[in-house]
Amino acid sequence: MVMRVRGMTMGSGRELAVSAAFTLLLVASILLLPSLLLTRTGGLSSSSFASNNWPFPAGGDVGEQYPVSFAYLISASSGDASRAARLLAALYHPGNSYLLHLDREAPAEEHRRLAELVAGRAVYARAGNVWIVGRPNLVTYRGPTMLSTTLHAVAVLLRLRRRWDWFINLSASDYPLVTQDDMIEAFSEVPRHLNFIQHTSHLGWKIKKRAKPVILDTALYEAGTSELVRPTNLTTNLRKVPTAFKVFTGSAWTMLSRSFAEYMIMGWEDNLPRTLLLYYTNFISSPEFYFQTLACNSRRFRNATVNHDLHYIKWDNPPKQHPLYLVSGDLRRMVLSGRPFARKFKRDDPVLDRIDREILRRHEPGQFSYGGWCSEGGVAMCGNPQEPDRKGIIKAGAGARRLKALISKTLSPRNMKRQQCR
Repeated sequence: MVMRVRGMTMGSGRELAVSAAFTLLLVASILLLPSLLLTRTGGLSSSSFASNNWPFPAGGDVGEQYPVSFAYLISASSGDASRAARLLAALYHPGNSYLLHLDREAPAEEHRRLAELVAGRAVYARAGNVWIVGRPNLVTYRGPTMLSTTLHAVAVLLRLRRRWDWFINLSASDYPLVTQDDMIEAFSEVPRHLNFIQHTSHLGWKIKKRAKPVILDTALYEAGTSELVRPTNLTTNLRKVPTAFKVFTGSAWTMLSRSFAEYMIMGWEDNLPRTLLLYYTNFISSPEFYFQTLACNSRRFRNATVNHDLHYIKWDNPPKQHPLYLVSGDLRRMVLSGRPFARKFKRDDPVLDRIDREILRRHEPGQFSYGGWCSEGGVAMCGNPQEPDRKGIIKAGAGARRLKALISKTLSPRNMKRQQCR
């Protein structure tokens, strides 16, 4: 999705009123989260794949059997249904939770296609841990609707009442560089309150290009329209840098602890989560600011924020708006980085097949990544994650060792103190 900016002239009083109205719309979209509907196909909830007493999955919470578990959001836009389903299969583990969001601008046929691709995997139904957002949001690239969609997902995953320790947001153009057993093994000894959020208070060019301009996201108030509106007279639509809190920026890709997720959504300790949500409503690329500013201005979480986004991303020099696409020639550097995720990949690029074979050990079409619950015998042997002799078994490999080395280096007292919320 490409941001489209159009000029518009407003009187100052009317502009403030309209801006306030849009801010209230964004806050309302977060506060009304329980109204989420799940897609249904043929009488079975193809989103929850659970028993009729949703949100409680059939057969208990498989995640309880494992040392740690993760809740994933996979965000996709028009044309991404197939690769979102592929990413889900590459990430899948019965102990985790998965929520898929396909932008409302995608054609209805593509929404049906995604539901069919997910419903076609019986394992998801047996584990009861995969959901599709049935009332998707309209999302504007670089607009606050990207942020509201992520917060929406966090609220839904909390409402499901399943056990998970960290929330991870990914897009359909991401791909894992380790198995989920590697992830579980590597993070089993990491303190559960830590958040992995790349951040810095050195805004540089972002002060002029991000912090001061005022924008409006049409997806908040127009049906079927997704664009950013920026007033043409920037001299009267520039705001000052805040003094009530310190602004931080960084990567939009994060791994958030459950305690931070609850604070972010509930906000009963103080009003900072809502205050920042209001502030960032009219902000360009708010997902690159909100989580960083919230964590580093919170007394409880500022010392629990790890300056890392756990992604391998290749940038041009100097960096441009979008990262470079990763190809087979980048695979060695990806692996040596020790990072569990990488982006961006083109749809069905050959490097994804190499990652499947050489790292995730997915040797057959449709096979899940290697792990204790699904380690041998091909696809048929991975059919029932509820089997007692499979629950809780972890078979980690070299990916876990690489990831542990990265975590150990990142969490060293010297690095934490030097890089934390500065």
